Amino acid sequence: MQRPTIAVLIASALFTLNAQAADLVQVYQQALANDATYASARSNLAAGRERSTQGRSALLPQINASGTHMKNDGTITPKATQVKSSSDSTSGDIKLTLSQPLFNWANWESYQQSKLQQSISEAVFAQSEEDLIVRVAQAYFDVLTAQDNLTATQAQKAATTEQLASAKRNFEVGTQTITDTHEAQAAYDLIVAQEFAAINDLEVKRAALQQIIGQPSGALATLRTGVRISPPSPASIEPWISAAENQNYGVVGAKLNAEIAKREISRSRAGHAPTLNLVAGAERSTGTGGPNPAVGRNNSIGLQWNVPIFNGFAVTSKVRESISLEEKSRNDLEATRRQASQNARQAYLGVNSGLATVKALEAAEVSSKSALESNKLGYQVGVRINIDVLNAQRQLYNTQKDLAKARYDTIMNGLRLKAAAGSLKPEDLQPINDLLVK
Repeated sequence: MQRPTIAVLIASALFTLNAQAADLVQVYQQALANDATYASARSNLAAGRERSTQGRSALLPQINASGTHMKNDGTITPKATQVKSSSDSTSGDIKLTLSQPLFNWANWESYQQSKLQQSISEAVFAQSEEDLIVRVAQAYFDVLTAQDNLTATQAQKAATTEQLASAKRNFEVGTQTITDTHEAQAAYDLIVAQEFAAINDLEVKRAALQQIIGQPSGALATLRTGVRISPPSPASIEPWISAAENQNYGVVGAKLNAEIAKREISRSRAGHAPTLNLVAGAERSTGTGGPNPAVGRNNSIGLQWNVPIFNGFAVTSKVRESISLEEKSRNDLEATRRQASQNARQAYLGVNSGLATVKALEAAEVSSKSALESNKLGYQVGVRINIDVLNAQRQLYNTQKDLAKARYDTIMNGLRLKAAAGSLKPEDLQPINDLLVK
């Protein structure tokens, strides 16, 4: 591929870097407005909030109106006279009935379950909010990682190009062998291939971020040089694990499901319980035509009870099923609690390990810079060969990439730790945002 084509690809990948860069909070605001997964969770929450209203309806009065209007068209032919006579008539009635449950244990348990189901919807939505924060931050830092890789690759390419030109000049004047030129050429060809891969990776990461925010991301604010990442607070792991086991939204949802399953047992047993309703009604009937047109009225009020006696063992079977499902829900709760604890532990260790890694790589960066300067000086005086300089350059650029990646991973583990503990809020992005520079 020709060099102008390479330049076009690089310019396309980094075109927006000259524009005003968006920071993490701005990208999160775009995701709030455009992320389809979050919008789906918001709609699910609105639907879930209707559950308690629907459950309460079975405890409230039920009022119905019904009526009929009939027209009868017929004839009567007495045997004696054989003379037909008309018997046309109309009739109708209007009924208004009211039924108020006084005792229905199954309906009461259904109402309690509906309130729990509404709470589950709220817990699921809260978890979706945390998930959006983590997804946005991960996609954001994935783009920055890809940009760092491309920048480091381009810097390494520039240095390799310089070394290749130097090796060719020295070979022409006879101060170096052809081996140095071949080594520099091989390093240059390799870095060109890596540059293409880095450009492609950057475009893929930008597309992943665009999928969340619904539009091209443009330029992004980057981490300031030499930033300091705060350790977890509290510094002990036990409070984080305790919070994860009790406050994690997945655990909260599992607890509510276990309570629903427990109440389902009681609701199933209510199949053996009597029910009592207050019923009232008003009826008006009319009839015209015929020998005795009339208007009738009837009002009634009273109690209606029902006692189940035998239903083919259906209730007993339903109770056994509910007990098994309640046992399942308790096991699911325990599994969810253990997973939340494991996620918190892993994230906590990831933050502390990341902080230590960042500190070590910062020291390695200083050492790599010194090693590169020493190899360049040794190459100039003839005690180092070209491959030594190329290796020193590669080590420095790899260390810088690893350092940036370690910082991103440490920040992400901090967010995941709060998410596992059920305490991640949009406000937690601001301290991270303060580490960025446009």
